[in-house]
Amino acid sequence: MARTDLPLDELVSYRPEVGEPDDFDAFWTRTLDEARSHDLDVRSEEVDTPYRTITVRDVSFGGFGGDRIGAWFTVPRGPGISADEPLPAVVEFIGYNGGRDLPGESLRWASAGYAHLLVDTRGQGARWGGGGRTADPHGSGPATPGFMTRGIDDPDTYFYRRVFTDAVRAVEAVRTLPGVDAGHVAVQGGSQGGGITLAVAGLVPDVVAALPDVPFLCHFARALDVCDKDPYAEITRYLAVHRPRADDVLRTLSYFDGVNFAKRAAAPALFSVALMDLICPPSTVYAAYNHYAGEREIEVYRFNDHEGGESYQRQAQIRWLDKLLGR
Repeated sequence: MARTDLPLDELVSYRPEVGEPDDFDAFWTRTLDEARSHDLDVRSEEVDTPYRTITVRDVSFGGFGGDRIGAWFTVPRGPGISADEPLPAVVEFIGYNGGRDLPGESLRWASAGYAHLLVDTRGQGARWGGGGRTADPHGSGPATPGFMTRGIDDPDTYFYRRVFTDAVRAVEAVRTLPGVDAGHVAVQGGSQGGGITLAVAGLVPDVVAALPDVPFLCHFARALDVCDKDPYAEITRYLAVHRPRADDVLRTLSYFDGVNFAKRAAAPALFSVALMDLICPPSTVYAAYNHYAGEREIEVYRFNDHEGGESYQRQAQIRWLDKLLGR
């Protein structure tokens, strides 16, 4: 493993021009208006776990097209926890092809005194962890194995249109849950979850904070040029076969590029980047970071690949959010 991207002194000022369609905002306004024509229909049921310091509820809500999206809602319980004091919430999105796992397997935010909604990613959850349970009932045209080229012929049919819409609806759902301070909802995720976090930060103007960790789905044009690892390589394999379609594919991807959402984000943000990351090249992360419109900070892990800061970053995120919220 070695550094294969730009040196750090160039990364810190790397702010490339990234393709953005003229109707970007209109596309997302239409998309979210369509989603909101369906009832949010939040359902919640407590589940049994062996953990004694938290309570977990199985939550579902209506996402894109009214499709049911699953999530675990975890809150702390025990001495010093008052049901009369609503908690700030963290909505977390999951890395590529992971699922929400078993109830109680993600405890850090609740252990730090936050309400935590861990959102399943539709259609994913079969490569690592304990799996996912949320279907994606929408089909697509020809695609390479994986999710990166599903529906890529058109922005309206692209897989991540549904995923990003689900994520916005997750923020709306958590604000309805008992015990949540609806005015203090943060969004967080690593890799794919980091890219989803940026999308929500750009689409929901009143989230209180964004914590994108080694974010994926940023500056697609550069990623396809410099990265030969999956998941980006799913797209290059597709274009190696569908040779005339490169311009059309890049246009579709421009509606989902984390850089374009970062330009619209207002919430304070804590990013992370790993300078030896071969899956999400650091230049793609810095492209989003340097375009981010809100206040921002970044943790840099010089000698790490896509694992990034792991436990170091997890503790840094909690401390940073505590400070931001005056906790």
